[in-house]
Amino acid sequence: MAKLPLNLEGKLEKRRKGNAFRTLSPISDLVDFSSNDYLGFSREKRIAEMANEQVARLQPFQNGATGSRLLSGNHGFYGELEDFISSFHHSPAALIFNSGYDANLGFFSSVPQRGDIVLYDEYCHASIRDGIKLGPSKSYKFKHNSLGDLASHLKRSRKVHGENPTIYVVTESVFSMDGDSPNLAEFAALVVDNGALLVVDEAHAMGIYGKGLMNTLGLEDNVFARIITFGKALGTHGAVILGNPGLRDFLINFCRSFIYTTALPLHTLATIWAAYRFFDSEQGRQRQQALTDNIGYFKSLIVQKGLNMYFSESSSAVQVCRIGGNDQTKKLSSVLKEAGFDVRPILNPTVPQGEERLRFCLHAFNTGNEMESVLTMVKKHMLNEE
Repeated sequence: MAKLPLNLEGKLEKRRKGNAFRTLSPISDLVDFSSNDYLGFSREKRIAEMANEQVARLQPFQNGATGSRLLSGNHGFYGELEDFISSFHHSPAALIFNSGYDANLGFFSSVPQRGDIVLYDEYCHASIRDGIKLGPSKSYKFKHNSLGDLASHLKRSRKVHGENPTIYVVTESVFSMDGDSPNLAEFAALVVDNGALLVVDEAHAMGIYGKGLMNTLGLEDNVFARIITFGKALGTHGAVILGNPGLRDFLINFCRSFIYTTALPLHTLATIWAAYRFFDSEQGRQRQQALTDNIGYFKSLIVQKGLNMYFSESSSAVQVCRIGGNDQTKKLSSVLKEAGFDVRPILNPTVPQGEERLRFCLHAFNTGNEMESVLTMVKKHMLNEE
């Protein structure tokens, strides 16, 4: 077999020398402070039972989708599920994708056209950036969560590109690397007042803030498109783009990541359906409250232990402790791992140099003792206490 080309080997070696080399590791039995399974749905057996019961009722039975949705893969349950999801999120229409990455890649590579402008938060997810790169529109990033900088870009865009370009403004309701949120009400008002179209990725808000922050804040009518993923708080797989029926039709006709991929299998659709049903049950509401309580308790521990200077302000399930440097960040992650805690390091180049951090993902199932113990260890390391 041919060897890896030298230029590729050189890039790998650079990663190794920078202590940023990525490897795959199996699922561990450590205390989970790293997964996106915020509500514990991925381990909920009742969801699996509900999904299996639903599959048994649906006809025709299929193990696999057999093709793309435009060919043979559009099982009748797809339409039922999309109608249910659109109603659940107070949206006129919905279109399911195989993953959040596929949804963002497909939307941003197909919807903004040549002559259009995309303004995106500088911390937007890689899937958004990759989609924008594949599309023909002009794109500019604005400073993270900055209304002022966004307003300047909107004004400049009208001046440079004429009075009537279609402008898309892209942000996330909860940012995955920092756990913070923009002022969505003010963002929506600014975008609407400037005749632009707002697109919001709700991947890390769904389940942490009810049905998502746009729903919670009553801003659904101010947004052109919302991206909801199922692989985080809902504990399954896939994603949906919420918008008007015209957007749905456009994506079906022009979105390559939708058109040219095999559809999700029936069992996955049934699991998505079951996760939504469980989410909207009394048990699901109890999980949501448990997560809210744990977030509040974790934040109180940060204050009690004098760690405020290291942790970013966040009211979400993502809590970030800035360490600085790949070596130091990986070292503390290893110390915590040896003590039984799975807290992952976020390293350069995923984040800018000097911004390396530990990301604590909180869950409904984390206990008070687990949170207290892991932060005690962080305090000992950061404040050099014995």
